[in-house]
Amino acid sequence: MTLFSQKEAQAFVRTGAKEFRYNRDIRLTPGGKDVLTEAGIKVVFDEAAKPVIETAAPAAAASASGGASDDLKLFNSPEAQKLKQEICDIGRRIWMREYCDGNGGNISCRLAPNRFLVTPTGVSKGFMTPDMLSLVDGEGKQLAGTWKRSSEFTTHLAIYNATPDAFSVCHAHPCHAGAFAIKELQPPPRLIPELEVFVGQVAVASYETPGSKEIAASITPLAPKHQSIIMGCHGVICWGKSVEDAYFKMEITDAYCRTVILAQSLPGSASIPCEKMDDLLAIKKSMGLPDNRYDLKNAELCEVDPWQQMCGQRGCSTPVTPCNPMTETSAPTGAETEALVQKLTDEIMSKLK
Repeated sequence: MTLFSQKEAQAFVRTGAKEFRYNRDIRLTPGGKDVLTEAGIKVVFDEAAKPVIETAAPAAAASASGGASDDLKLFNSPEAQKLKQEICDIGRRIWMREYCDGNGGNISCRLAPNRFLVTPTGVSKGFMTPDMLSLVDGEGKQLAGTWKRSSEFTTHLAIYNATPDAFSVCHAHPCHAGAFAIKELQPPPRLIPELEVFVGQVAVASYETPGSKEIAASITPLAPKHQSIIMGCHGVICWGKSVEDAYFKMEITDAYCRTVILAQSLPGSASIPCEKMDDLLAIKKSMGLPDNRYDLKNAELCEVDPWQQMCGQRGCSTPVTPCNPMTETSAPTGAETEALVQKLTDEIMSKLK
């Protein structure tokens, strides 16, 4: 039997949780219950509940540790609450766009130097609430929050560590960009200005186990010059200067991939002229966005035709000719049909004899 008194209840309130579940192994004192009730926390008896005293323990230690106390204040600050709500809103947009199914995808953002807000594991991005998010440090250690942080946050950290400008990271599994992912195929460049300006070249990282050190290592060298990275046989990970900006990179990437997939079945092989690429890169540079092509000359920007890159020498330009009955071989005449019927009849009668 563990006593959950007023002191433990106050520590639990600082975790930001909205519900307190306890079982027969926890004795909740009247003073402790009053603290929870006054804080607006729902108190529920649940025989199968885990010992909540373990959840409250890190917060209870806050009074003895200035650093831990500061983290809890940061986690419950107005700025943090605003970002938590923004992450939940983006999560719903990701789910509604069918960029992730089940509990797939994850979002994070910088809250302070070496402190990050992270979405929970095992939860649909379309149904997250702010209390589900957690505070995590630069080593991946969870400092606050009652829901376990996403197991793929280590991949986010690879981007944050390699790219100081990255404020938020968004990972999901949009179908059209996912089609390129399962082929480990880079979307061809120079086809739509919006991708060139707002995203740039989409990099491709070979497959590694999700959440592993290996996948983090494969993302690290790509992040500084690529805001959108296709993860082989997995999905897409993007970073931005705000939570919405990171999501925008994801949306633009998938829309581009969808358009390319549709366009490859049509005749023609047009692309943005090489001499016009400087204009787009100048616009991008003026916006302070990174790109690995700023120092390249026009000839280097156009070394490979985008459609040849996508489909080889045929360039996806083979016309798709619809069926036209007027140009098809003429139908058999009545005499030809009668002769064919007679021939089949003769063969059947011969076999019957």
